[in-house]
Amino acid sequence: MTELPEPRGRLTPGRNLSELTWLRVGGPADWLFQPADLDDLRAFLAALPAEVPVFPMGVGSNLIVRDGGLRAVVIRLGRGFNGISVEGTRVTVGAAALDAHVAKRAAEAGVDLTFLRTIPGSIGGAVRMNAGCYGTYVADHLVEVRAVTRAGDLVTIPAADLNLSYRQSELPEGWVLVEAVFDGLKGDPEALAARMAAQLKKRDETQPTKDRTAGSTFRNPAGFSSTGQADDSHDLKAWKVIDEAGMRGATMGGAQMSPKHSNFLVNTGSATAAELEGLGEEVRKKVFQHSGIELDWEIMRVGEPAR
Repeated sequence: MTELPEPRGRLTPGRNLSELTWLRVGGPADWLFQPADLDDLRAFLAALPAEVPVFPMGVGSNLIVRDGGLRAVVIRLGRGFNGISVEGTRVTVGAAALDAHVAKRAAEAGVDLTFLRTIPGSIGGAVRMNAGCYGTYVADHLVEVRAVTRAGDLVTIPAADLNLSYRQSELPEGWVLVEAVFDGLKGDPEALAARMAAQLKKRDETQPTKDRTAGSTFRNPAGFSSTGQADDSHDLKAWKVIDEAGMRGATMGGAQMSPKHSNFLVNTGSATAAELEGLGEEVRKKVFQHSGIELDWEIMRVGEPAR
């Protein structure tokens, strides 16, 4: 087995990833690395043999790790990478900061990044996915990011160079996002807090927030998300075409398409990654048969199937 550098942070062999994903499925990673700080991360990547794959992982909110696990060094940022600072309308945040925390901290300082409040996960994942809600996306407010390259260099990348588009971005393989800078609009803290409370209420009424899910399963075919406005069109929403194909509430083993919101894949308690992914593929097949629409996964699936 390839020898790995010895970091100051925690390097764990054979770490089971099921405990680190919201869906609670997945086999082991070859290694899990939790760097002590930025210098530790840079030194580790600089010394890591080039043939060893690297997989940066956030809080696992939008992820299925397959049952056979991941042949890579999984890098998970924690304390030391979750700072949030506000200067004027500029908000600088660590990649491990939770989206909801960033929205709240910004709102308290009178800066409107409220669209982040109901997005599950951390800022690193939000940037990679160009996450969005209520018609606003990361791309609308992102100024630049800082990342550590596979060679251990710290680089600053302007938002334009990430080519952010619907639910995707371009970042070289193995690079680790460590910080993002946003520019929000000025707002009244009380009004922003009220808006976020209303967003949370609507989310809890319409989504299975108490179940084990990974957020939206499929991208909306039209390439946009719900605006939340009264005149919001429901044409070509993923949940709508899933409903029309008769797949709301469909099951496969311990996996289920939520009866409350049919674009949410649920682990009812005993699902394997294979069952969750298999049910998702069955939904894609039924939707295509019914409407000719090919749904694209929004949940990232990584790793190998069980042997």
